Amino acid sequence: MIELRRVTFTPPDSSEHVLKDVDLTIEEGELLLVSGPTGSGKSTLLGVLAGLVPRFSGGALEGDLLLDGTSIIRTPPRERAGIIGYVGQDPVAGFVTDTVEEELAYGMEQLGLAPATMRRRVEETLDLLGIADLRQRSLRTLSGGQQQRVAIGSVLTTHPRFVVLDEPTSALDPTAAEDVLATITRLVHDLGTSVVVAEHRLERVVPFADRIALLVGDGSVAVGDPADILETSPIVPPLVELGRELGWSPLPLTVRDARRRARGVALADRVGLTEPDQAGPPPSSSGGSTSAFVGRAASASERVETNTVTLSARSLTVTRGRTPILHDVSIELPAGRVTALMGRNGSGKSTLLWTLQGTQKRLAGSVDVAGKDPATLDPDTRRTLVGLLPQTAADLLYLETVAEECDAGGPRTREILDSLVPGIPDDQHPRDLSEGQRLALALSLILSADPPVVLLDEPTRGLDYAAKHALAEILRELTAAGKAVLVATHDVEFVAEAADDVVVLADGEVVSAGDVRSVTAESPAFAPQVSKVFGPGWLHVREIVEAVGEG
Repeated sequence: MIELRRVTFTPPDSSEHVLKDVDLTIEEGELLLVSGPTGSGKSTLLGVLAGLVPRFSGGALEGDLLLDGTSIIRTPPRERAGIIGYVGQDPVAGFVTDTVEEELAYGMEQLGLAPATMRRRVEETLDLLGIADLRQRSLRTLSGGQQQRVAIGSVLTTHPRFVVLDEPTSALDPTAAEDVLATITRLVHDLGTSVVVAEHRLERVVPFADRIALLVGDGSVAVGDPADILETSPIVPPLVELGRELGWSPLPLTVRDARRRARGVALADRVGLTEPDQAGPPPSSSGGSTSAFVGRAASASERVETNTVTLSARSLTVTRGRTPILHDVSIELPAGRVTALMGRNGSGKSTLLWTLQGTQKRLAGSVDVAGKDPATLDPDTRRTLVGLLPQTAADLLYLETVAEECDAGGPRTREILDSLVPGIPDDQHPRDLSEGQRLALALSLILSADPPVVLLDEPTRGLDYAAKHALAEILRELTAAGKAVLVATHDVEFVAEAADDVVVLADGEVVSAGDVRSVTAESPAFAPQVSKVFGPGWLHVREIVEAVGEG
């Protein structure tokens, strides 16, 4: 058992507490979900457990941390590693070897385990996380989601009593996320391992959580049963939002619970609903709202009176050595529309974005933006045509303060940043920001340049629901101005809110493409929670609320 007793943390050069008088007990065999707004201190709390805060962050830490009644507040991370395994938001930052197999074995080597034990655990973990085919791959060649699974595996091989995971599913496709969470659940229930998970996509983790620790913004923590905490939490997944809007009690935490409650819901033109799947999609959304909450991106045709193709790519083929990454991929990005790019980890989404941007060399094919091929342009000119937010947003941040970054980005940068994540101090160093705050700052720099084509690679990583609603609103403003937007993401709820069209990649080829309703209806893996409850075609909570009112 781990206990935090009146833990208070104050960052360096600050008088405000990130954590204040936190009392928290983590029981044996418990899955504790840590929730809260972006920048509220979730990563700091996890860093205290792992011993990284304040040793590597600086600042003042008060209070005590007990393991089975013994204080470990001053025990260095290396002496906690065999008991408390930690995976941070940026998996690459924790890698110390070259290949997947070596990384899985590294922690056990440091603990002095027998070679036979190490071999067995490596094989078990490769199978457990579905990464056996990556065994000999260089860590640098993996996709973000593959790197995240390797990072989790490198901790699991040491068999720690406590596992601390910071945004473990943020870069995983829906199926891979379910597999990882199922693995974590087995550790909790079958081995009695205690797991602490900080996560923004609550819809993925809430069904598995025993308790929720909610950081409420002033440094304090509210801890309790998930249903009790979510009753008043400002951050809730779609199902809980749906339950609140429809007055359901108790609130549904799983799709199964919501489907049972939905049997009695009367929707417009479908009064007396007996089966959720009979609901069907709503009528044409040509009059849909464009509020940040609703996110009806399909109404873009009203705002932009043209179907002009801003970017056109034909027969793109990209290889890595002899391995094909993209094969004969063609895609068009129309002005005034948001296109979501989805697919399994390693399917080629990031490679496609970099190829469209012009940095990634291609074996064959063409890319046209306003009559120019980005690959033939110098970097400065290229940025005026195509703006790309990379998966590792911190790569774009190189100045000493947030204010300097915003000044370098132009007059709208700070305005965009405040709409995504308000309240970041001007004098804060970009490297000291949370993952979500860094991503928001980098995104603000990209959007402030006002390119006609905007490419975003996993832009919702580290963002809470409010920030994602704000991002959806910004994307609608871009499309209203005639921009073409392509978003590579695993966040199906964000796709339901923000996208007009969806393109699905598999093994470097386009396997599905069309409007967001039809594509999300084709596969349960890419269906939002509302669609799983009320049937194909329904995308988000506001549609249901409006249909109930009309019904």
